[in-house]
Amino acid sequence: MTAPAPAGVKPLAGPLLFVRYAYPPNVLGYCGPADHQAFFQYGAAGVVDQGLVQLAQAFQGAWPYLELIAGGNGIADPLNRRVVEAYWVGNGLLDSLPLGTIADSMEQRFRPRVGSQFGFLAEGVLAGGVPHHSFHVFGVYPWVGLLGDDRKAAKALTVLDRCRIRWGQVVSVAGDQAVVKSRHLQWDGRYLTLGEPEAETVQCANDGVGLTLATDDWVSMHWHWICDRIGPRELTALRAYTLHHLDMVNHRVTHPGTAAALA
Repeated sequence: MTAPAPAGVKPLAGPLLFVRYAYPPNVLGYCGPADHQAFFQYGAAGVVDQGLVQLAQAFQGAWPYLELIAGGNGIADPLNRRVVEAYWVGNGLLDSLPLGTIADSMEQRFRPRVGSQFGFLAEGVLAGGVPHHSFHVFGVYPWVGLLGDDRKAAKALTVLDRCRIRWGQVVSVAGDQAVVKSRHLQWDGRYLTLGEPEAETVQCANDGVGLTLATDDWVSMHWHWICDRIGPRELTALRAYTLHHLDMVNHRVTHPGTAAALA
């Protein structure tokens, strides 16, 4: 995937930003189109066309959220850069969505899947959940059966930690991999929190095609991949929305899905 544009250069187009964040679970086979190589090649080539749009629409988890954010803000294109950024990283578009719009979208999408447990999922919306990826991971993911039948705490915690968009600071880079210091999720039997920073090795390129990174860069990560270099604004937003939804499942809902999955 192409490196982020340097300062003063036009930011990456929304569809290509979507590729960066959606590719990691796609290559693992968790969501999106079966042809993950074609998806990667769009990002590597920096090409935006109808084929890429169709591939993005195949992400049944993310695409409805993009439609919700775009529609609620009067934006015609769900792959508008601000819409894509709002879902994966966070920005002000999330704060302008009416509660009823979010609730109606959640009911339409998830009530048929979770049945009588929908009320538990809906608690998160009423408690201030907004359509940020961290809300899906912490507030929706545990209720819709995506953690599988084996819900041992260690496995479920790893899935939640890798599925969320996490942030960290680059320590070193060697070839297609980078060592990044980041804070991982911890579960104490009652609360889901962020631990102290520790180093992890993640992918930043594929056969030399990927991000150009330097020591001390701040980056966003999804599963085993670095998605993007991020600046202070993006870092602040990603932290804020993640902590907001952790507080939601820890303190502001009666039936937290994370506790059900991790107990």
